[in-house]
Amino acid sequence: MSADKDFLKENATKEGVSTTKSGLQYKVLTQGTGPKPKSANSEVEVHYEGRLINGSVFDSSYKRGETINFFLNQVIPGWTEGLQLMPTGSIYELYIPSELGYGPRGAAGVIPPNATLIFKVELIKVFE
Repeated sequence: MSADKDFLKENATKEGVSTTKSGLQYKVLTQGTGPKPKSANSEVEVHYEGRLINGSVFDSSYKRGETINFFLNQVIPGWTEGLQLMPTGSIYELYIPSELGYGPRGAAGVIPPNATLIFKVELIKVFE
C-alpha cells in the first residue's frame, strides 16, 4: 500500500473524520449556519490552504491575502463534493483521495501523481 492509501486508512479512524461513499474524507472545524451550495453549478467564494500528506503547502489563498471565486463544476471532484456538504461560514478540512483529485497525472509539477490532498476550506459565500 502506498503512503497516501495508508494515510487515508488511518485518517478514517480518527475522531471527527467522516467518509462519503466516494471516499472523500472531511472534518468539520467550524460549522457555519448559512446556505449550502445547491449543485455543482453553484458559484462559491472560498479561502483555502492545500497541502500534501507530508505537510508541504502547495497553494494558499490565505498567503495571497485574497479569496477565490469559482463554479463547483470547474474544480476537482473532491472540492465539488466537499463544498456541497458545507453551510456558508463553515471551515472544513477535506482529505481528498487521488481519484477525486489530480489522479495519475498530478498537477503542474506541484502535486505528484496519485497524491492525496488535504485542504482547509472556508466557505465564505454562495452565489445562487
